[in-house]
Amino acid sequence: MIQTRYLPQLVILAAAALLFIAAPALSQETSDSPRQQQLENIKVIVDKAIQEGKIPGAVVIIGDHNGVVYKKAFGYRALLPEKELMTVDTIFDISSLTKVAATTIAVLQLVEQGKLRLEDPVYKYWPDFKANGKEAITVRQLLTHYSGLRPDLDNFPQWHGYNTALSMILKEKPGNIPGTNFVYSDINFIILGELVHRLSGAPLDVYCTDHIFKPLGMKDTAFNPSPSVYNRIAPTQFRKGKVMRGDVHDPMAYNMGGVAGHAGLFSTAEDLSIFAMAMLNMGAHNKVHILSPLMVAKMTSPQSPVNKTVLRGLGWDIDSPYSSNRGVLFPVGSYGHTGFTGTSLWIDPTSKMFVIVLTNHVHPDGKGDSLSLRAEISTIAAAAMGSAQAESVLTSGRTMTGYYELSNSYHTKGSRNATVKTGIDYLESEKFASLTGLKIGLITNQTGFDSKGSRTVDVLYNAPGVKLKAIFSPEHGFFGDVDEVIKQDSITDSKTGLPVYNLYGKTYRPTPEMLDGLDALVFDIQDVGVRYYTYITTMGYAMEAAAKKGIAFYVLDRPNPITGAAVQGPIREKGLKTFTNYFPLPVRYGMTIGELAGMFNSEYKIGVNLKVIKMQGYERSDWYDETGLMWANPSPNIRSVGQAVLYPASGIIESANISVGRGTDTPFEVVGAPWIDARQLAAYLNNRKINGVRFMPVEFRPTNDNYAGKTCYGVRIIVTERDSLNSPALGIELASALYNLYPVEFGLDKTVGLISDDVLVSIKNNIDARQIKMDLQEPLKRFMDMRSNYLLY
Repeated sequence: MIQTRYLPQLVILAAAALLFIAAPALSQETSDSPRQQQLENIKVIVDKAIQEGKIPGAVVIIGDHNGVVYKKAFGYRALLPEKELMTVDTIFDISSLTKVAATTIAVLQLVEQGKLRLEDPVYKYWPDFKANGKEAITVRQLLTHYSGLRPDLDNFPQWHGYNTALSMILKEKPGNIPGTNFVYSDINFIILGELVHRLSGAPLDVYCTDHIFKPLGMKDTAFNPSPSVYNRIAPTQFRKGKVMRGDVHDPMAYNMGGVAGHAGLFSTAEDLSIFAMAMLNMGAHNKVHILSPLMVAKMTSPQSPVNKTVLRGLGWDIDSPYSSNRGVLFPVGSYGHTGFTGTSLWIDPTSKMFVIVLTNHVHPDGKGDSLSLRAEISTIAAAAMGSAQAESVLTSGRTMTGYYELSNSYHTKGSRNATVKTGIDYLESEKFASLTGLKIGLITNQTGFDSKGSRTVDVLYNAPGVKLKAIFSPEHGFFGDVDEVIKQDSITDSKTGLPVYNLYGKTYRPTPEMLDGLDALVFDIQDVGVRYYTYITTMGYAMEAAAKKGIAFYVLDRPNPITGAAVQGPIREKGLKTFTNYFPLPVRYGMTIGELAGMFNSEYKIGVNLKVIKMQGYERSDWYDETGLMWANPSPNIRSVGQAVLYPASGIIESANISVGRGTDTPFEVVGAPWIDARQLAAYLNNRKINGVRFMPVEFRPTNDNYAGKTCYGVRIIVTERDSLNSPALGIELASALYNLYPVEFGLDKTVGLISDDVLVSIKNNIDARQIKMDLQEPLKRFMDMRSNYLLY
């Protein structure tokens, strides 16, 4: 039986058997042919992007099995210090296209030579690499970005030198279990570049020139290009007051001397068209072979773990959050890559065509954006070319990569039955040494208890050497049963007789008077891992108050119940600080409460003496029901892990005129209103084929909140695979569906506080929700770079 996820590679093989790729000369075709008329639409959208200041200019080349059919330069290659017109022979810093045009090919050549195995641990070839828990990382996991390593090395404090980078890598430790989570990582490819050096005896740039670029005739492709071609190079940003031209833009590659496995390569669109033709011709161009046909087929077919929805080949992107440059008409099974500077290559063996878009959108100030442009060009190109039918291939039954090969390679993580010890458990195990001699105040609620079920209040009240003097409670109150602003300033805990100060009423912060006589504040509350859930704001406000008072702040860490691995959703604008938006976080930020505290303290320069009491036995990929911890409803309407999973989705739109099931038995599992056609909405959403969920028409009557006592019609959200669900993206899908189907009735503008201004504008402009999700990837990557500095697990 053929597994459908591997069908694209069958198409690749059959297409290869039929191909004869011509040299990249311009195909003879009249300018008034239907295809050329369709391709002229490219000029319209590129000119528009230039006029809007998104790019200075671009070079676009499109080819098929007959050769290059479209080749044009647009706009300017330089705006500063003076304008220079773009030409088709402009040399670009192609950034992360280095990964596929150089490093991946070099690595797989070594595999073909028997010098390297994909399944081998990296330390077999670099023995010192196994330090700090990296012994399980394999070569395949580096190529597919499942190594568990973070995205980048720190750039501060400043460092320089190739060997310095290698020393820093040896000190790195995986943030996830290798083989379990997709994290796009430049570190992975720096390591691969070093393996090429170690196994071939030549530095990466020398090896690639001798074994890839010269054999193919790519005359303008090189690391650290010669000063003789600087006048043809498209500049990027300014560094130290001077525009970068011939110096690599990527900070890590620059620090390494311009040669690195992840970035540093310079090339032209014409050279990349030669490379693309070699890929379409299964590793050959003009009788020169750089890879065997079988290796090309293997590297461009899915190599990710078998239970993951992100599809990566070896080095190549197939279907992932970064593959927006595929457009909407190229089939899954085509492959490509992008570069941060504004470059893109996409190849479709089914239709025997390729699309190359080179811009320097980071010039001159780093504020450009070519993400949507690259996708639009690919869509226009695909519409012009069409796609070959491949029924005979789909029925051939041949696959290049088997299920068990991947299973044995990744040893993917199943459901855990862990025994996680939270911060309060660790305090007990160390006999409260961290707090001995301190007079403390405790910020907590009904979720604060240890593994035996004892309240943190009672544990600390009876702790030897510790004086618990006051308690503070967040939104929903000390018992977690109030769903409105609390009027009482304080209550008394009946068991200890201590005052419980309300931080969700007249004041949202501990006042100086409340903190009199205290040496420290201790925070022990179970968060839900969502930006607009207010417990994290209460923590931030309390940290600020502690800093002003000059007392310490302790966080007893707890799990992120919807995993500390997923980072998803729109980020609210900086400077828009509200009670539901304390810090510019994505909707799902993938951090524990202790890690967040570290980020808040550093990034906001709060200056509090922060101590995080870490958990024991916790893994970032854990869902709450895998930790072995008892569940307590963190608030009245989040009563299960399943509802916490959906809170980042339906919670996004609940500020509009929509019921999300508050006042029912299924809060956040239903979405409805009296004016919705339930069957229509369910059919619309099911047709969107959203990963991890299905929708069922439903009728319900909430007893409170929006539409209390009124019959609502809508959908029940059924989670079919929570690991593949991007819940904030589901929230965008819900908002988009409601706006498209009910533009008059649905109050989209009321959601802006929880979504973002940009997403709201995109929905109103009828941008597809999938494209909106893709547009979030760059800001999410920047956030993940910052986040990596504060991860504790």
